Amino acid sequence: MEQNVKTPTELGTQNVGLLLAKYALPAIIAMTASSLLNNIDMFFISRFVGPEAISGLGAAMPFMMLGAAFGAMVGVGASSIMSIRLGQRDFKTAQQVLGNTVTLNIILSLIVTLAFIAFLNPMLYFFGASDNTLTYARSYMLIILIGGIITHSYLGLNAIIRSAGHPIFSMLCTIVTVLSNALLDWLFVWVWKWGIDGAAWATVLSQAVGLVMELVILSRKSEMIHLQRGIYRINPKIVKQILLIGLSPFFMNACACLVVIIINHSMRKYGDMEYGEQGGDFAIGAYSIVNRVVFFFLMVVMGINQGMQPIVGYNWGAHQNDRVWRTLRYAIIGGVLVTTTGWLIGECCPEFLTRIFSDGNNEGSLRILEISTNGFRIDVMVLPLVGAQMVTTNFFQSIGHAGKSIFLSLTRQLLFLIPGLLILPQYLGLDGVWGALPLSDAVSFIVTVTMLWLLVRKVKKSQS
Repeated sequence: MEQNVKTPTELGTQNVGLLLAKYALPAIIAMTASSLLNNIDMFFISRFVGPEAISGLGAAMPFMMLGAAFGAMVGVGASSIMSIRLGQRDFKTAQQVLGNTVTLNIILSLIVTLAFIAFLNPMLYFFGASDNTLTYARSYMLIILIGGIITHSYLGLNAIIRSAGHPIFSMLCTIVTVLSNALLDWLFVWVWKWGIDGAAWATVLSQAVGLVMELVILSRKSEMIHLQRGIYRINPKIVKQILLIGLSPFFMNACACLVVIIINHSMRKYGDMEYGEQGGDFAIGAYSIVNRVVFFFLMVVMGINQGMQPIVGYNWGAHQNDRVWRTLRYAIIGGVLVTTTGWLIGECCPEFLTRIFSDGNNEGSLRILEISTNGFRIDVMVLPLVGAQMVTTNFFQSIGHAGKSIFLSLTRQLLFLIPGLLILPQYLGLDGVWGALPLSDAVSFIVTVTMLWLLVRKVKKSQS
């Protein structure tokens, strides 16, 4: 027991650079693996089902993002609160945070699943599905929604395990999930020919494997933070704190969902105008590919954020501000390096990346390849700035400044991007849809840097 109590308190004593590497590297591997989890389905669908199925998957994307928004609200909020309470050595409250996380995930996943299934077809049409792609989108999402309680619980408990001092195990759970997904995709889609349904079942069942692993370690009584009687009853104060901090990632994902809906509609409209019948479907499929590839690099930055979060949260709670600023500085450098790598690859060899998801053996695949290659170069124009913006937004969330984090999330996804999506395509057509993305990233970066400078100035002034 003594060893387990020591684990989280190392966040306040060990070298910051080594700590960030220790916590961030497993999280980066885990997030990279998680991104591969999303891309594995697309790979098998593109190779063994067809381009219309890729477009159907693109129409289903807002559904998945909205479901993830509720999962992130609980998981990220709970892990942030747990890190702060461990920094304050309030182990009893940290234990209750675990129990309330389990309960909240079950309640929210049931509500989301029932609500989405009830309005599945109208919502898919609203999200960008057409008569040609509705069947694929509905089949995929129905299975994903049925497994919603597994997905929410898996993601929420993974964040808790990482904050409780087990970043390596959190990473292993994700890696096992990804490997299981790849194996099941191969079996269900390629061998058994289940089509897009097989890809959906592979996703749900692979997450079930990861959830079982998480429940096993959290059931050990030797762990300082573990599942036990008396911690599952809803505590209004804890729930309020979880949801308040979790509102930032919720709004980020919800706004991203709204943005994808607008993008899908714009892609359909201007794709049909520029490429004729089904051009809109192919443009939606192209955006789905580009978005998933770019998201791979953003997931690495999210891994850095996850590694930063417990260190910043603990030291902010322990009033060790020097360690807080050093951690933030290292995290920003890492985030910028990652997104700069993505920018170089996206500008130099976009066709190579998009060919992974479009074999080019038929007219539909060739059209998707053409649209996505052009869109890729536009989409990543200011990607290096996004790394710094994401790290800083997560920093505000990690120190409990939920309002600032929510505002920064809204600026990038809502206040700047949506007006750009409504205005630019009127003058630039399909290129205007792609161009609105880097424009909003550049403006939101300026706002984020300004808010961070104001916070640093305020903290230093209070210490003088």
